[in-house]
Amino acid sequence: MQYGAEFVLAIIAMAMIARVIKSAIRARHGLPDDGPFTHHTDQGHNRRGAQSGEVEALKAENARLLDRLEASEDRLAVLERIVTDRSYNLANEIEALRDQDARAARDQREK
Repeated sequence: MQYGAEFVLAIIAMAMIARVIKSAIRARHGLPDDGPFTHHTDQGHNRRGAQSGEVEALKAENARLLDRLEASEDRLAVLERIVTDRSYNLANEIEALRDQDARAARDQREK
C-alpha cells in the first residue's frame, strides 16, 4: 500500500495536465472555456449568448448572400441565353452592315 498515495497523485496530475491541454486547444480555436465554474457565472452565460447572437447574425447574412448568388445566377443564365440566341447574332450582323454602309457613304461624300 505504499504506492497507493503516489498512484492517486499521478492520476490527479494526469487529469490536470489533460485539462490544461484541452483548455489550450479550445483557446487556440477561439472556443469558450467550459471549465467547472463556467455554468455558474453570468460571464460564461453572456459569452455563450453573444456567440449565439453572432451565429444567428452570420446565418442571416449567409442566407442573404445565398439569395443574391441565386439571383445573379438567374440573371447570368438570361444573359447567356440572349447572347447565344440566333436573333441576337442576326441583329449584330445587321448593325455591322449598317456601319459598313455608313462608312461607304461617308467615304463617297468625302471624295
